[in-house]
Amino acid sequence: MLVILLAHAIAAAVAPVLVHRWGRLAFYPLALVPAASLSWVVLNWPPAGGPVPTVDIPWVPELSMNITLRFDTLAAVMSVLVLAIGALVLFYCAEYFHHRDGHTENRLPSFAAELVGFSGAMFGLVVADNMLLLYMFWELTTVLSFLLVGHYAERATSRRAAMQALLVTTAGGLAMLVGIVILGHYSGTYLLSELVAAPPHGTAVAIGVVLVLVGAVSKSALVPFHFWLPGAMAAPTPVSAYLHAAAMVKAGVYLIARLTPGFADSPGWRPTVITLGIVTMLLAGWRAVRENDLKLILAFGTVSQLGFISVMVGAGGQDMMLAGLAMLCAHALFKATLFMVVGVIDHSTGTRDIRRLAWLGQRMPVLFVIAAGATASMAALPPFLGFVAKEADFETLAHSESLGPWAPVVLAGVVAGSVFTTVYSLRFLWGAFARKGFQGPSSLVANLHRPAAAFLVSPAILAAAGLFFGLVPSPLDHTLDDYADSLPAAGAADGGYTLELWHGFGLPVALSALVLTVGVLAFFGRDRLQRARLGRYRPLANADRVYDAIIRGADVLSVRLTAVTQRGSIPVTQSVILATLVLLPITVLIFGTRDRPNFRLWDSPIQPVVGLLILAAAVAATVMRNRLAAVLLVGITGYGCGVIFALHGAPDLALTQFLVETLTLVIFVLVLRTLPAEAEEAAAKRYRLPKVLIALAVGATVTTLAVFAKAARSTTGIAELLPDAAYFRGHGANTVNVLLVDIRAWDTLGEISVLVVAATGVASLVFRNRRFGSAPRVSDAGQPDIGQLPPLPYSPAVSDTTWLRGSELRDPRYRSLVLEVATRLIFPLIMVLSVYFFFTGHNTPGGGFAGGLTAGLALVLRYLAGGRYELGETLPLDAGKILGFGLVLSAGTAVASMLLGAPVLSSAVVTLDVPLLGTVKFVTALFFDLGVYLIVVGLVLDVLRSLGARIDVEMAEAPAKVAVR
Repeated sequence: MLVILLAHAIAAAVAPVLVHRWGRLAFYPLALVPAASLSWVVLNWPPAGGPVPTVDIPWVPELSMNITLRFDTLAAVMSVLVLAIGALVLFYCAEYFHHRDGHTENRLPSFAAELVGFSGAMFGLVVADNMLLLYMFWELTTVLSFLLVGHYAERATSRRAAMQALLVTTAGGLAMLVGIVILGHYSGTYLLSELVAAPPHGTAVAIGVVLVLVGAVSKSALVPFHFWLPGAMAAPTPVSAYLHAAAMVKAGVYLIARLTPGFADSPGWRPTVITLGIVTMLLAGWRAVRENDLKLILAFGTVSQLGFISVMVGAGGQDMMLAGLAMLCAHALFKATLFMVVGVIDHSTGTRDIRRLAWLGQRMPVLFVIAAGATASMAALPPFLGFVAKEADFETLAHSESLGPWAPVVLAGVVAGSVFTTVYSLRFLWGAFARKGFQGPSSLVANLHRPAAAFLVSPAILAAAGLFFGLVPSPLDHTLDDYADSLPAAGAADGGYTLELWHGFGLPVALSALVLTVGVLAFFGRDRLQRARLGRYRPLANADRVYDAIIRGADVLSVRLTAVTQRGSIPVTQSVILATLVLLPITVLIFGTRDRPNFRLWDSPIQPVVGLLILAAAVAATVMRNRLAAVLLVGITGYGCGVIFALHGAPDLALTQFLVETLTLVIFVLVLRTLPAEAEEAAAKRYRLPKVLIALAVGATVTTLAVFAKAARSTTGIAELLPDAAYFRGHGANTVNVLLVDIRAWDTLGEISVLVVAATGVASLVFRNRRFGSAPRVSDAGQPDIGQLPPLPYSPAVSDTTWLRGSELRDPRYRSLVLEVATRLIFPLIMVLSVYFFFTGHNTPGGGFAGGLTAGLALVLRYLAGGRYELGETLPLDAGKILGFGLVLSAGTAVASMLLGAPVLSSAVVTLDVPLLGTVKFVTALFFDLGVYLIVVGLVLDVLRSLGARIDVEMAEAPAKVAVR
């Protein structure tokens, strides 16, 4: 199973390259990936009644995130549909994207990758046993669906349809996630197999089940979330044939079928599933008979039949599950076929409007035969699988004991919905292929170009499969029975039904005859029905308007809320954030339970002295008008905190605090040089009182929360356990560094990712039109994008000798000989110290972060002494590439650990015998730490390149521009 997922991931990664090289023909080799995966499924079919193949890979076990895959009968059946139809759709794409005018689509490489990736994600969804893993694949299919539906991004309809599908299915998915967490919490497991085998009970569980159903209903487009599926017909037809007929929309039905054995008797299950299913079947069927677009007829028909299948697989009982799964398979076969037929028609004639098609059946007889077979299966005509499944549905509903007294009502609803199915089936076939009373073909049909034989292969195979399983349903019956038998029998007779083409005369045959008769009469009497104005009501027409109204309301609310909280003023935004920080925790603390605080003001006499210095610097910063002086005073508070850390026995944290504070001061100075030296006195006084109040409130709040949080501790603090955990599990004596690169490496990975994004954002804002590149070098001084300095004036403060190469192009008035000499001598020492911090950080104060900061400060010193050209001479590399390589290196350690069978981001000890040095030991977390080191160095270089060198250029060019004006 993992091999199949990995194969699809690799295929999705190389698909753009193949399409760039081979064009649309690349779909043929890409189709081999799901086809080969299908062969694995067939060869490893789970034995009936035997052990179920399972894969279990530990991954964040504390959060129950193990990669657990389970390949039972239901997963196998769904895998066949996903992989087989996926392979045929990819094969179909090669001809679908063959345009007569030679036009090639720019987004075809990404489309191929997304479609192959969707096939793998859907397979992962149906084999995932861990509900959290299932949710990850669930949302991955949502994102890929969004991209595929929005393939024609230049069209407003495609963008709207993609966004609509994304919002609806994502909202349902979030509700499902809450339900999954509730079920996992109350059952003690997140494994679907264990949850269904021993379902928990209670009000909270019932709520959790309903929330999971919300996700399933939204994914399968049941009322009230039905409107997104017809809108998704803006996607290319292969997407409709795969996602919206055979795969994605089946995910919700699959989840219902998966949970039914354990939760069919849960409060709210049957009322929700059956009511929504019947309503969806009737309303969508009514809408399907009114459409003129072939894809919309099939889309509303899909919504209708998804409601029907949901009723069958969700009602409970072995026979109803068997009948429901049979209809699920039949629907996937005939609906995927018909969508492909529509694609051929659209490709050949340029239209899908039934009002513009006439005599197509005579012009394309092979396509007509294929469509007729699939339509007959959709209308439940013998000897197709649709007939076998519909007979099973009628029979099991008529004798259902799980529905109790409601069985006749449900059966009547299904019969009425089936009449609509017959009508829109006839409407589809007549609208696409009939002569319609015309003497000859319509203009578009007369000028059509005949499709290649390869274009008809995929729909022909699926139509033939529907006919084969209709004639010989016993293999399918045997397969589906394996899962249906897992349900508890609803009665003594439940479980005895078998899929057969002919069961003899009885109620199902009579109901089928009734459905066909009424449907045929309604179709041929459609003109009279229209004259009676029965078709003027469109009960689903308001769904889009309701959606639009909700979106507009959300937009208006967000604009008004943003206008209040984010008015474009940084002080106002900070005030809102800080006020929330004060009000929310304090309110909870006042009205909630709390312990009596117990604390000491200080542990040593040095602490109050340092505290008074911090307080004095903070107060002085509030009254200081000079911006640079205020920044320096704020820096004193940071250094004071570092001293407090050192006094509390945290030298590593103190070192990092000192380095960060120093680097922050440098960045402040780089920014402040573009601003006036002093702030305006009127502006400073205007809001001084509110600022004082907010500052005092925040300080008091943080102190109060810290005191009560410390008093609430009732057991041994985790800090006392960390040294042993760091030494014996992380193989290091420096607890802080081991914590960062091993115990909580996931957090560090997220934090350095944020650093990369922040650096990219700052550089992009400063450079505006060109984000990447290295700092300028002396050799670049003549290039026009660097800028030309005016003639350099003479300064007696410096000699003609330059100790740094970049100083040759620097204004002598801004040079310092002492600083240049000191930099030339100290820079190598600082870099050696940086490397020392990096290598020894696992056992002594230091690490990748501290080492990177030290190297960054060395770059700062070089820049301050030699200017922007010296920065390029010191490190002539692209800061963006350094950041990217560091992130890849850190993330690569996570993948490497997983591939080696170890927990993600775990470390191991490597022992080497080095000549002269002897035995050397190091942990693999060193590579992760190296990534952190490079990211910090890249971040500093990016800041110096953007806020330093770039602003230097603009400041140098400003006088020349003023002179020109």
